[in-house]
Amino acid sequence: MRPGGRFVDGTVGTGGHAEAIMEGSSPGGRLLGIDADPEALEIARRRLDPYGPAVTLVNDNFSRLEEICHAHGFAPVDGILLDLGLSSLQLDSAGRGFSFRMDAPLDMRFGPAQPATAADIVNGYPEEDLAAILRDYGEERHSRLIARRIVAARPIRTTRELASIIERLPGVTPGRIHPATRTFQALRIAVNRELDSLQEVLRQAVRVLAAGGRLVVISYHSLEDRMVKQFMREESRGCICPPEVPVCACHHTPTLQLVNRRPVTPGEAEIAENPRSRSAKLRAAERVQAPASTTAGTPGQSDA
Repeated sequence: MRPGGRFVDGTVGTGGHAEAIMEGSSPGGRLLGIDADPEALEIARRRLDPYGPAVTLVNDNFSRLEEICHAHGFAPVDGILLDLGLSSLQLDSAGRGFSFRMDAPLDMRFGPAQPATAADIVNGYPEEDLAAILRDYGEERHSRLIARRIVAARPIRTTRELASIIERLPGVTPGRIHPATRTFQALRIAVNRELDSLQEVLRQAVRVLAAGGRLVVISYHSLEDRMVKQFMREESRGCICPPEVPVCACHHTPTLQLVNRRPVTPGEAEIAENPRSRSAKLRAAERVQAPASTTAGTPGQSDA
């Protein structure tokens, strides 16, 4: 991180990382913070108020990163941070429905502007589609059984109602994680289109990074980490044609260089201080080639 740089925190939350970025980039650093959660953004606004106009906060989804950067004259940038975990504010808010440890309406939306809630999926999706969500987004091996029990118990209105259905499944025994954990993860991902949004923001990040700028992503479950790893590895390679193609036809050129080939994970001391960090994996890559256009106000151009 260099003084005077321009940085994007695409998941600004309550502003903890953003504050550290501003401290590290002073004097002269600027930050564009994006978050879909207006409640978290208001906390971040108060926290970052001492930095005045050097900080711009936008209530939006990071899937629109490129458009947001150009709208605010904020491209190219020297660094982009994406922390994909839920904030303590979201997990501990009784009315948000992210956690099965407290009874709340089945909501799970990052922001109120999003149309569908977890209740809409739980009570409205066909059994086959519901099972696919639990299997694909939660990696839940009991997806068909859970979907069948959910459909039989409809309507389901609260987090505890849903969790208790899963707790009562035959053969379910207490383990390292609560038996409803994967179901809740899957529903949250589906409600917020998290994997689609991640795929979109990764592609856009390459286009708005300056040469030498870094993309840093912190993920918390295997689906996200696998997507980030594959994207960074592919963008750090030349030819990406299938092995059976004898002559390169893709003409792909590397846009990223891996900073760390293995993810950075928290140590014992950090986990002891913050148990929710135990599954975190940090991956970073550096832009090796300047974007085709760095002129503000011309979104959509790409060199990759």
